[in-house]
Amino acid sequence: MDQPVLPAPPRSLSRLRRPVRPRRRAALAGAALSLVLAGTACSGAGAERTAASGGAGAPAAAAVTGPLCDLLPSGSEPGNPASLAGQPADAALQWLPVLTTFEAAVRASGMAADLHGGSGVTILAPTDDAFAAKFSEDNLDQLLLADKDKLRGLLREHLVAGSLSLSDMVAAGGVTTLAGTKVTVTGGGGTARLADQADTVCADYRVANARIHIINRVLGSLPTTADQGGHRAH
Repeated sequence: MDQPVLPAPPRSLSRLRRPVRPRRRAALAGAALSLVLAGTACSGAGAERTAASGGAGAPAAAAVTGPLCDLLPSGSEPGNPASLAGQPADAALQWLPVLTTFEAAVRASGMAADLHGGSGVTILAPTDDAFAAKFSEDNLDQLLLADKDKLRGLLREHLVAGSLSLSDMVAAGGVTTLAGTKVTVTGGGGTARLADQADTVCADYRVANARIHIINRVLGSLPTTADQGGHRAH
């Protein structure tokens, strides 16, 4: 059956990072920031969200799991898990309102085309608040606008060859990123801990040739600059 066509998501004309939809801004900021600052492993008590099929011709229901899922698009809303099932990864990222910085980084790095037509990839995507906790605003703007090689290296720390579910990664006990970094994966019950550093907060988005797992920390070896004063990323 034909995949439902989503309307084009809005883009910011003033900067690379698109703002979170206003009606979700307050709830998402509070919930996602608390998950970032906690720095503890998520429990199996996280919500499991099953998207409605959306009527005739819609893809089969898709389940996502984690404590942030209840604040993300569901049911018949644009961006619900079922509606993203046939979308290329780069397009699907645009519909997840807590991933505006990560999606902007994908576009700025020139890696969107790789995700669009790739043969299979697992995306460990940090939330906007995870980026804000990692980088100052000036540092992040430098990455997005100038340090393209460093930005691509950072993104490769969050990409794994093959489309792996959360249970696949937990069963394997770890994954190796495209940057060559080995990341341990532990957990169960719908959540996982990565490199004893980050937690999945809404996992198992199934998109075309890819899986997207939203996480609450930025991985990789780049230094933290958010605590050095100056502007903060939003």
